[in-house]
Amino acid sequence: MNVPKFEPMETNLTYEQASALLDIHIHDPGIRAHCRETEMIMRALARRFGQDEEQWAVVGLLHDIDFEKTRNTPSQHCVLAKEILREAGMSEEAIEVIFSHAYGTECGGEEAKGRSRTRPIEHALVAAETLTGLIYAAALMTPNKKLEDLSVKSLKKKYKSKAFARNCNRAFIAEIQETGLSLEEFFELGIEAMKPIASEIGI
Repeated sequence: MNVPKFEPMETNLTYEQASALLDIHIHDPGIRAHCRETEMIMRALARRFGQDEEQWAVVGLLHDIDFEKTRNTPSQHCVLAKEILREAGMSEEAIEVIFSHAYGTECGGEEAKGRSRTRPIEHALVAAETLTGLIYAAALMTPNKKLEDLSVKSLKKKYKSKAFARNCNRAFIAEIQETGLSLEEFFELGIEAMKPIASEIGI
């Protein structure tokens, strides 16, 4: 597979501004943990692809900024996020990247219907935020329920088992291959990326 061209992206928000915005809109510990997990994997992917780590971290951290308010109305998820992020001054480019993780789901309302992700960063985001759930669930299956005990081999086996963590869309995780990264490389990167915050997220 040809390695796609990554275009530089500016969010117009610093990481500190993004973190403050998360504090305002997300209070649920589980959602906050998921946002942090996604941030860490996006950081690692940015380093892997030679992109701006802070900008990718901001996108990962804020991708579910409206989830606490829309969890009972899925069609509005990512729609409300656009309003929140525009008001905060995020660039339209970054907002569209975040909105793209609604494609192929019941989220995003009419605007998301029939649309597909095309940019490498869009594939990276949906793969990263979906992989967090698989890693978390797999870590809890280790003898000590610790991320440090989770191997790439074990995660790969869990990925192939459709009965395991069935809410984690395997096709979304597989989109990482559109960036030129193999699934095995992605699994290793994801596990290592989440280790620094293992105590924070409870694994």
